[in-house]
Amino acid sequence: MSSSLRLVPVTSDNVEAACALTVRPDQDGLVKPVAWSLAQAYATPEIAWPRLVADGETLVGFVMAFIDVQFAPEKSDDPFRSGLWRLNIAAAQQGSGYGRFAVEAVNDELRRRGKARTTVTYVPGAHGPEEFYRRLGFRPTGELSGDEVVAELELTPGPGPE
Repeated sequence: MSSSLRLVPVTSDNVEAACALTVRPDQDGLVKPVAWSLAQAYATPEIAWPRLVADGETLVGFVMAFIDVQFAPEKSDDPFRSGLWRLNIAAAQQGSGYGRFAVEAVNDELRRRGKARTTVTYVPGAHGPEEFYRRLGFRPTGELSGDEVVAELELTPGPGPE
């Protein structure tokens, strides 16, 4: 992982390369393809925040956040949640810190927007991302969203203005 790691917007110049990003075959049923995510982002621009993970000029992944989505209003005093909607790291790039970078970048964006926590959902089971999210500090809430586990992470305030 290099110091030129950054998130970049999806544009007409990189959308084809974005759609070509694929996860490992054993993860196919665990996360939707990037093209599916981009269709969701297009259909719900008011809540979707899609970005590509780039290392230098190489695209290594895709991440999409959701912002202020009403989630189980009957179960919470704060029914609006924000968090990680989708994370796809290219099969050959996994295990290199790109996923951690992407999640931390989403958390930074949520802090910038004044959010105090981030939410993620994931399919439990073999080859799933549960241990990855646990290592990042996410804890299951006991809720399910469809067949996916809901987990949350309290966001500590970032550094103030210098």
